[in-house]
Amino acid sequence: MKKALGWILLILVIFYIGTNPGPAADIAHGLGDGMSEIFRNIGTFLRELST
Repeated sequence: MKKALGWILLILVIFYIGTNPGPAADIAHGLGDGMSEIFRNIGTFLRELST
């Protein structure tokens, strides 16, 4: 059941990207920015911790 839901979700995501490439790119850009901010903050934390 989990595997089938995973495939359905993947198909829906591919369909969304294919039919709405602009908003999908905005979402991907936002996720990338968020992840880079998280790693930047972790690096700052570790740098401050070591000083």
